[in-house]
Amino acid sequence: MRYIAAVAGSRPNLLIGTQSGPVQRVMGLTDSRIRMAEEPVTGDVEQCRHGVSTIASYLRRAIETGAYSEGDRLPPERQLAMTFDAARSTVRRALDQLERAGLVSRRLGSGTYVGSGGGQHDGAYLANQISSLQLVEARLAVEPFTTRLAVLHVTRRNLDDMEAVLARAEASIDDKDSFSRWDGEFHLMIAQASGNPLLLSIYRQINQVRLHRQWDAMKEKILTPGVIIDYNRQHRSIYNALNERDADGAQSLIAEHLERARDDLLRANSL
Repeated sequence: MRYIAAVAGSRPNLLIGTQSGPVQRVMGLTDSRIRMAEEPVTGDVEQCRHGVSTIASYLRRAIETGAYSEGDRLPPERQLAMTFDAARSTVRRALDQLERAGLVSRRLGSGTYVGSGGGQHDGAYLANQISSLQLVEARLAVEPFTTRLAVLHVTRRNLDDMEAVLARAEASIDDKDSFSRWDGEFHLMIAQASGNPLLLSIYRQINQVRLHRQWDAMKEKILTPGVIIDYNRQHRSIYNALNERDADGAQSLIAEHLERARDDLLRANSL
């Protein structure tokens, strides 16, 4: 796996991976506020030094998987240009793509921030409008059939990427934040494998809400090492069903997984 480090002003010296070649780090500027976060992304490192769409994809993945949270400021354009070895105009066009998708908003004289600026479809707005139980209900409405579609359309590359993410989740038994990141990545990969852009867009919005800081206190209550082990076991069963092209099994397993999450939420709320 190969990596490139993207520089963050308020978040990480972000390691974003691709699936080709040995580990290689292209370091950005140092910052005392930086933390490291590895995010697998398809594509080639050489391309990301030039292409608008590839830079946008790297930043999109960092947002979708929680490396940048709602309201975080992205690195300045000049820092991103240095990190990706690209012209500032190229970075600006990549940020334009993210803004049109509603993933970021620009604030004159301040910078680029995660989120669409406070509209009714903004992740922070939605996170403040719904309960954790309503979030799981939405996932139960979307994910089981999305998983069924994924069985029909999943590729060997999709499965290899999922397995790599599961390995990281399984290595995060004592790290709630790390597990949450890889948990979100696994479910996002299932939505991507469905081959349905509309369902993927809906799940991306769900993921932005579920990774919002509002849920941190609940995560602290629920994600004990024992629960993480159980969730990892369920993830592995879902992966096996996908790998075996078992549509009924995969759909049933992810429904059971989400129902377990709902039960855990209800139990935590009663404490």
